[in-house]
Amino acid sequence: MNTTLAGGRAARRQTMRRIRPRRSPAVPLLLAAGAGAAAVLWLWGHHTPAVADGTGRVLGAGRITGLLAGYLMALVVLQTARVPALERRVGSDRVARWHAMSGRYTLCLIVAHVFLTMWGYARQAGRSLGGVVRQTAESVAQLPDMGKAAVGTALLVVIGLTSAGGIRRRLPYDTWYHVHLLTYAAVFLTFWHQIGTGDDFAVEPAARTFWYGLYGAVSALLVWYRVLTPLRLNLRHRMRVEAVVEEAPGIVSVLIGGRRLHRMGAEAGQFFRWRFLAPGMRFSSHPYSLSAAPRPGMLRITVKAIGDHSARLRELAPGTRVWAEGPYGALTARRRSRGKVLLVAGGVGITPLRALFETLPGGAGDITLLYRAGSTRDLVLWDELTAIAGERGARLMYAVDGPGGGRPDLSAGNLRRRIPDVDRHDVFLCGPPGFARSVYGALREAGVPARRIHHESFEM
Repeated sequence: MNTTLAGGRAARRQTMRRIRPRRSPAVPLLLAAGAGAAAVLWLWGHHTPAVADGTGRVLGAGRITGLLAGYLMALVVLQTARVPALERRVGSDRVARWHAMSGRYTLCLIVAHVFLTMWGYARQAGRSLGGVVRQTAESVAQLPDMGKAAVGTALLVVIGLTSAGGIRRRLPYDTWYHVHLLTYAAVFLTFWHQIGTGDDFAVEPAARTFWYGLYGAVSALLVWYRVLTPLRLNLRHRMRVEAVVEEAPGIVSVLIGGRRLHRMGAEAGQFFRWRFLAPGMRFSSHPYSLSAAPRPGMLRITVKAIGDHSARLRELAPGTRVWAEGPYGALTARRRSRGKVLLVAGGVGITPLRALFETLPGGAGDITLLYRAGSTRDLVLWDELTAIAGERGARLMYAVDGPGGGRPDLSAGNLRRRIPDVDRHDVFLCGPPGFARSVYGALREAGVPARRIHHESFEM
């Protein structure tokens, strides 16, 4: 069965209407987050009297680490809310990195807060440093909401451990994902401790109102974009599997039908989180990119079998219901700032770039695609790419291993020989992390500014 989806000219017209180059909102967002942290520091300083003894200093350090941990915890949840302003403009991969970094800092601050506070209480009770464990047990039993906070803290420690690099790589994705969902329960449990026993909120009603407002706004965004928006999208478009087609050994395309799919707001280069309501798959949600521009009644993803979920896609039966969340990602035409564009794909990273190759507006010679694969047999969707190149007058090149297994030369010098004006191109890059890092370095050496190299990793 031919999975080529026609309609490239219409898709290019739609893309042209969407191209409005904008500055990344990352800097304003970071400044806003920094301003919030500064307000937390002011609140602590405003209610912290000058102290001379060591116990007071230890307790003061415990309070500030607790306040900063509570503030960062709200940001950690915000970064998982999949707010379009973050997902589409900042980029899902950058938001995921922010989330991971914020989570590490939050956990460190929580551990410091617990230790310093319990140590301070132990000193007040005339106990040595060794009495911290006993003091902690007594505080959990006696102080309001401390039991909930202890459970929430334990959950955060478990989540942090399962997210550590070595453990994370060994865990099945679904196990890690569902453990990670416990973050919401942990935040809920620890919030009441902050309000109930935090001295700063007890003496400052404005601070308490701000804290309720911060957590309330984050909760509202989470419910809106993680629950209500996907519910509306799926009830409106009612997607089902139309067909599953093998494109190459271990790689399949899944054609998904539904109502008015072109009105979902998806753009070439973006991805959805897909849940297929088939036995053994309905509780798994995975990100896959569109491998063609959205059509009124059809979407397509092309996936390589690299895990249990992706390997089972070939077993999907026509008519299987589909639940999708998205669209997400910032690897779109909106990032374009030059007339000429180079697309560099590695392996199955061709999927979002195939959609961009079809839809990016440009004249003959303006669009170039360089496709890296192990062999010519691994050039997935090559017939489609050839047809698109012929229709558009675009350049299509490939780089595969030699007969003896030698890797192709993608150095800066060779890129300049293949594309003499490469430094005057926007570059869209997608592929495995090692490949992406190598090509990024070569592009920079070839004179392409970092601001014109657009890359997004979907390995979440």
